[in-house]
Amino acid sequence: MREPLVVGNWKLQGSLVSVEALLGDLLSATPVVGVEIAVCPTYVHLGRAITMCGRSLLAVGAQDCSYVQSGAYTGEVSPAMLAEIGCHWVILGHSERRQYQGESDALIAAKLAAAVEADLSPIVCVGETREQREAGSAQAIVSAQLEGALKGQANLDRVVIAYEPVWAIGTGLTATPEQAQQMQAFIRGCLMDISGVDATATRILYGGSVKAGNAASLFVQPDIDGALVGGAALIAADFLAIINAAAA
Repeated sequence: MREPLVVGNWKLQGSLVSVEALLGDLLSATPVVGVEIAVCPTYVHLGRAITMCGRSLLAVGAQDCSYVQSGAYTGEVSPAMLAEIGCHWVILGHSERRQYQGESDALIAAKLAAAVEADLSPIVCVGETREQREAGSAQAIVSAQLEGALKGQANLDRVVIAYEPVWAIGTGLTATPEQAQQMQAFIRGCLMDISGVDATATRILYGGSVKAGNAASLFVQPDIDGALVGGAALIAADFLAIINAAAA
């Protein structure tokens, strides 16, 4: 049985005051049994988040990391540094990184290897654009992203996959539960063909305008093991509702 995982990706949002308030609301809520929970604030707020979460059930992750552990790489943050301050998770290959920073599958693969080396748990994002889906190439795109990031990796025991259709991120559009399940099942099938991956045990999250109102219909799908949540993760009541839906 795969334990559900709900991760809040806070993106480039928040101030120290708002981060403390949001974490305070989340930490004061009754712990939810049977769901793993994490939040991923900006680099600037990681230290405060880790301090506040302490030994609670709320884990903290980063939104990205470098592909190197040290060196003359101005502006980079290494996986080893993130692990040292108490990060558990790291998001890799988010579509916004692919789009705005031009990240390739090869770079994401290098970041994944570095993250695993530093004992971080990686969440690898895959997903197609609206144009790619309408052209009938969604599965080919996602399959290529999976293979590009995962093939040849030495250790994939802790990897989590997040399927985020690009056309549903921050747009208010959401894949129907049936559309999401179809792609999640396809991804699980792809994982079976990648050496070193236990496709049955690997958790596959859905992301893309996940809200309190649609979470339950997504989580009942057999291959959806949780969610990577954007905007709704910034509102404590909404994020908690999504977590409760995953526990139901």
